[in-house]
Amino acid sequence: MTDLPRTLERLYGRVPLGMRLGLEPMQRACERFGHPERGYEIVHVAGTNGKGSVCAMTESILRVAGDHTGLYTSPHLLQFAERIQISGEQIDDTRLDRILDEVLTREPDLSFFEVATLTAFLAFREAKCDRVILEVGLGGRLDATNVIPTPRVAAITKIALDHTDRLGTTLSEIAREKAGIIKSGGRVVVGEMCSEVRGVIERVAGEHGATLASSVREDATEDIASVTLGLAGQHQRLNAAIAWTIGEELGVSRVARRGGLTHVSWPGRCEQLEIDRVTFILDGAHNPDGAEALATFVDALHKPPSQCALIFGALADKAWPEILDALAPLSGHRFFVAPQGRAAANPNELAARWPGTITHDLTEALTMARTRAPYVLVSGSLHLVGQARSELLGLPRDPPVAL
Repeated sequence: MTDLPRTLERLYGRVPLGMRLGLEPMQRACERFGHPERGYEIVHVAGTNGKGSVCAMTESILRVAGDHTGLYTSPHLLQFAERIQISGEQIDDTRLDRILDEVLTREPDLSFFEVATLTAFLAFREAKCDRVILEVGLGGRLDATNVIPTPRVAAITKIALDHTDRLGTTLSEIAREKAGIIKSGGRVVVGEMCSEVRGVIERVAGEHGATLASSVREDATEDIASVTLGLAGQHQRLNAAIAWTIGEELGVSRVARRGGLTHVSWPGRCEQLEIDRVTFILDGAHNPDGAEALATFVDALHKPPSQCALIFGALADKAWPEILDALAPLSGHRFFVAPQGRAAANPNELAARWPGTITHDLTEALTMARTRAPYVLVSGSLHLVGQARSELLGLPRDPPVAL
């Protein structure tokens, strides 16, 4: 009989170890478990924004092509099990409980994210997945997922300023960390990026004898333009071009690539929910670049600010002033709340920057916002979006964790 709640409680006890950067603990653990990271072809995806969407699109493409897929992403919106998916379905509770319990018992020194990553490797091996798509957790070079051998394809999405305390304060420094997933003789798909970032990635690729393939090509752009994407937002066209090029590198047919991009689902990213004649737009934009993409999406809806309400909350260590500056002008009604999870930006400081109502919690914010406007935008934090999705749809939710 499964006891997943208790096992997850043990896992959450590892949160204080944080997102540890360094490969040695994972390398030793993988060796003790017989190298489960080597049992399948891997697509490894790094980047600041869009990497989760690219992973979801790539998985959908490969599943349409007939592959038995594995998908590992982070963080979760509602339940921890979302992080580990097998052929489009999150791992079942019985399997997750059994594997997670074994990893926690045998590896007492691994961090939360390291345990999650090793659990995913073991689940994919046990399920005999053909191909696995791995999303980097933080950075790339020293991320726990980077214990893998040379992947079948690596990909790097858009680079922007985020996690500057861990990855560097310039785009070049951050790009070098992300490019750390490039390995000897590998194939690397790169998305749209400035010349400064592109130059860094080209140099790293050259150092490793890796081959670059750009998704910013006229033929790829034309192919994507004719596809009705399953994910909303013009920025997803750029992500789709990366997934399209990954599929091309893997020899997947155009028909399967088109099908995968059409049917992909990735909740909490420009997601629209129609509930009691109110349209809720949920998007986990948590850095300025993501906020600008979201603002472009909302602008395209052509709704005046008087018809839009914004529920906003952010973590204190994010660039919340710039994020709020991008989103606040879209709305005539603003509600500020502290997301659950680690230290949140003070709602009083949010209201001091842009006038709005400080709410006690998200439930109060949702109740008030839906009475003020027919469109309600919830953003600023994936934790906040996950909580909103849980409350609006009545779905169960595990505790949030930014790892």
